Amino acid sequence: MSERVTAPIEETDDAERTVETGAESVIAALEGAGVETCFGVQGGAIMPVYDALYDSDIRHVTMAHEQGAAHAADAYGIVSGEPGVCFATSGPGATNLVTGIADASMDSDPLIALTGQVPTAFVGNDAFQETDTTGITAPITKTNYFATDSDTVGDTVGEAFALSGTGRPGPTVVDLPKDVTNGPTDSVPGAPRTPETYDPQMAADDEAVEAAARTLEAAEKPVILAGGGVIKGDATEQLRDFATEYEIPVVTTMPALGAFPEDHELAMEMAGMHGTGYANMAITLCDTMLAVGCRFDDRLTGGVETFAPDAQILHVDIDPAEISKNVTADVAAIGDAATVLEQLDAEMKHAPDAPEWREQCLTWKEEYPMDYAAPEDDLLRPEFVVETMDEATPEETIVTTGVGQHQMWACQYWTYRHPRTWVSSHGLGTMGYGLPSAIGAKLAAPDRDVVCFEGDGSFLMTCQELAVAVHENLDITVAVLNNSSVGMVRQWQDAFFEGRHSASQYPWVPAFDKLAEAFGACGFSVTEYDEVAETVEAALDYDGPSVIDFHIDPEANVYPMVPSGGDNGQFALSEDQL
Repeated sequence: MSERVTAPIEETDDAERTVETGAESVIAALEGAGVETCFGVQGGAIMPVYDALYDSDIRHVTMAHEQGAAHAADAYGIVSGEPGVCFATSGPGATNLVTGIADASMDSDPLIALTGQVPTAFVGNDAFQETDTTGITAPITKTNYFATDSDTVGDTVGEAFALSGTGRPGPTVVDLPKDVTNGPTDSVPGAPRTPETYDPQMAADDEAVEAAARTLEAAEKPVILAGGGVIKGDATEQLRDFATEYEIPVVTTMPALGAFPEDHELAMEMAGMHGTGYANMAITLCDTMLAVGCRFDDRLTGGVETFAPDAQILHVDIDPAEISKNVTADVAAIGDAATVLEQLDAEMKHAPDAPEWREQCLTWKEEYPMDYAAPEDDLLRPEFVVETMDEATPEETIVTTGVGQHQMWACQYWTYRHPRTWVSSHGLGTMGYGLPSAIGAKLAAPDRDVVCFEGDGSFLMTCQELAVAVHENLDITVAVLNNSSVGMVRQWQDAFFEGRHSASQYPWVPAFDKLAEAFGACGFSVTEYDEVAETVEAALDYDGPSVIDFHIDPEANVYPMVPSGGDNGQFALSEDQL
């Protein structure tokens, strides 16, 4: 992952800027970091900061719920590459951010959360709307701070911002007691900087690079496994150049969708629990795996003992803690993804001699195609909806999703060609992520189309954010793949719990097209194949937020599928193969 340190504020700006309170220093720090947009919900303990924000050029987007603020800021950071910023008040405001902070932590997304806190003298007394915010968020942040001094609070916020986006990205939190933000100060914060003790390794050791190069050169069945760190580290260009120069097939993890163009001959697409059959065959039977920016989570590996069993694992990652955490590395190259790929390219003497392996990979694509039956007299297939929307939008369209079956269909049947076009919840698996993240994505890239795929159960969790999209006049299109159930749970109940549908059926969901209209958005409802294309065009043409309620086949399932802890090479293509 690439190191990002915010550019210092110019001296003339420092000379002109003045602050009178801790809250003004907080906002000055954000301005100095180049922040243009933030998300939040107002409240008592954070009120001094909002008062200071009143005079700032920073755009504030008031969200309907603090969880939505965290997800919107998270998506803003994913798309822009710079930390997203969210605000909340103390107590329930801060705790409502926790899901979004945990989500950013699992996915290594750059995010800074600023939370109000009761006055310092009240801390520990169970004051109104008091929670131990730093204690709660300590396990799910890169670091967090409890501000104690009006004179230093601005520099603390700057440091939190710099840390969030430097090295391996992640969320940071600054808890702001009301007496600190109300307190007087004339101390203008300096440029955002990481602590002197924070020094992530950018270039890998020469010995590791040499060992990796020699191993790759000798490989007969090489594969590159691109993880989310390729995108976080702005290493997609280096990845594409390296893979094409040495003709090595590329498999991606779910967070890495778009790191390598999926319409390229070398692209094997996504591997793992619901990855393509050909990707899972490639990682199972390869003899050398160059894994870049990948943490080898269980949804990728299945059973660790059956994951790439005959492969030499060459692991590139900026975080030493990830090396051999889940899968033992034969060669560990610790460093920034882009830098290490450039080092490796410089060290390589020749490409691996693997024409038969490349031919085998192409054969697997023919043997395990991602196709489906969609007779027009049958119920609407979700795969058809995803492909139709893909065809109707530019190739740099940003896709956001919630979590569930719809997320997997969006992975499998949309063709990703560019980085930062896929925005979803991976490690935490947060239902309801799609709509607020679409808001954040659109504000980060206002000139690009944004399409959000949601399930009916997932959409219900954050649909109130439609009011925000309407208020901000954001041109986003939401596709609800409505099967009147929590579909992934229902699929697992059919496969592993004898079809006992305990609490997974949602026949009571509202008419989402009518709900959209109640919020002031444009609503559509689709049940037939011949309605899909024209409705998609109408929704995309509408200047503002629109929602299409697609009533899909309630029994449609996601395949291929590797059972939890299973062997990736033994993927199922239907329920009777599980």
